[in-house]
Amino acid sequence: MGHGHGHGHAHGHHHGHPHGHEHDAPSALPAAFDTSVPDEALSPEQQSRRGLLRRAGLLGAGLAAGSVLAQTATAAPARAAGNGRRGKGFLWLAGDHHIHTQYSSDGKYRVVDQVRQGARHGMDWLVITDHGSATHAKIGVEKVNPDIREARDAHEDTLVFQGLEWNIPAAEHGTVFVHPGKHEVSVLKQFETDYDGGVKGAGDSTPANEALAIAGLSFLADQVKRRKVKDALMLANHPARKGIDSPHEIRAWRDATSRGHQIAVGFEGAPGHQAGGLPKPLGPGGARGIYDGSPGANSFAGYPLESYRTWGGFDWMTATVGGLWDSLIAEGRPWWITANSDSHQVYADTGARGGGDFNANGRYDDPVYAGQIDITQNDFWPGQYSRTHVGSDGFSYAAVMDGIRAGRVWVDHGQLISGLDVRVSGGGRWATLGGALHVRRGTRVTLSVDVALAGGPNWAGFVPKLARVDVIQGDVTGPAADKDTFTAPSARVVKSYEVNKDSGTVRLTYDLGRVDRPVYVRTRGTDGNRSAVGALGAKVDPAGPAIDVVGDADPWRDLWFYSNPVWVLPS
Repeated sequence: MGHGHGHGHAHGHHHGHPHGHEHDAPSALPAAFDTSVPDEALSPEQQSRRGLLRRAGLLGAGLAAGSVLAQTATAAPARAAGNGRRGKGFLWLAGDHHIHTQYSSDGKYRVVDQVRQGARHGMDWLVITDHGSATHAKIGVEKVNPDIREARDAHEDTLVFQGLEWNIPAAEHGTVFVHPGKHEVSVLKQFETDYDGGVKGAGDSTPANEALAIAGLSFLADQVKRRKVKDALMLANHPARKGIDSPHEIRAWRDATSRGHQIAVGFEGAPGHQAGGLPKPLGPGGARGIYDGSPGANSFAGYPLESYRTWGGFDWMTATVGGLWDSLIAEGRPWWITANSDSHQVYADTGARGGGDFNANGRYDDPVYAGQIDITQNDFWPGQYSRTHVGSDGFSYAAVMDGIRAGRVWVDHGQLISGLDVRVSGGGRWATLGGALHVRRGTRVTLSVDVALAGGPNWAGFVPKLARVDVIQGDVTGPAADKDTFTAPSARVVKSYEVNKDSGTVRLTYDLGRVDRPVYVRTRGTDGNRSAVGALGAKVDPAGPAIDVVGDADPWRDLWFYSNPVWVLPS
């Protein structure tokens, strides 16, 4: 539970994790997490990280002993209160899989700038995702790699993946990334050259282009099977922004590769560019996520106009109870949400893009001092606002990728909460985020949610207050007959809990009763500042996120967290 406390695995001084190797060594903890390392032995950056963890109450004791992750007696006694699973704990690692640098035609920062800022803002893992393009495929994908390797060495407590932002043929963008290793560049380069929609001129919504996207995912799965790379993942970015990710395409990506080698595993529940909503005169006065468009020639005709806006900063596909995300979960198949910065140009930064010929060099020169603060930019640094928390079996590249694929993921904005533990239990068993509880028909099942409230001020300088937590439940109905389905009629908010506490932890329990049919549950929470009846009516969602108003959508005044689902499957 929480962010890295109570682990049962070996504790020793952290000497860095392997960089550029095919295999992860048994993972030591990052020094900031390892209470056997004294404060004075830490670097300033590590001391800052430890201070963050302490203020959040996430070092040492951890959450109440009743949490999911306190299920074992074999954890190290001094740290047994927090995590426990098969004698090892989940290490909840915060990260961001959508970050741009000077190797993107619309980027600015060095890799090390983004990694340094991510580490400062509490990120444990990051994916560098410069835009797929002819220039990037030809030059950038190779040129950025030494910078990534240097950043891995300079920030050994931050896992830095190389990826790219794929122009998905016939669709929007997506993050593609691979496990570090000697073939990371060659696999990404071949993938981008052969399957990027921008490189191949395959942007239009045609069956041939949709097939090219599937072929690209199959290529990645094949590279993993052939052990060219240890692992590869794809997550769709800002899926509703242009309306061009149709429901049948999302289902096809998810089903393109076998469960054992599943490559496409989810989408951004909340897009980056959240600073875009900061009102004028001190902000850009635009839209959160730059979700300010309308349908185009390639948009899916079934989507309503309101899908082109964010709702409480979240994508319409995720924010709508009974909407597209619920329709995927109701099929009983894995599809997860994340939240990221999409950091290109940071709000209130004093840097300016360097010069140089991007097309000739594959990058811009290093940024320079601008001598003024730029308040027209839409982005935050990685971790400054959006966080994706992954329950990992250790501190390693493979463990983060495994945790994402397993759906052990929850997301938050503005550090609304500092830890979350969700469990369904019954019949002497339990399951957590992304998992399924298999019980006999008629078994009584209980949902328990442990929330570690905000442990200190966020990066805007205030302590956020969680006002309410909602439990959302729906029936598992099996695969949809119509692949363009984007509703789940049984999904609804079944219980809301007011939170009347400012600090510490809160435990909420919900009785699902004697379960006689397959169902799922998921959770979300809010600071209570803005809400509205959900898109499918008050019986479905009486107080959901409100649609964001372009020009007046201060992201700091509307904070939410969302968890991935857990299924209950009686037989």
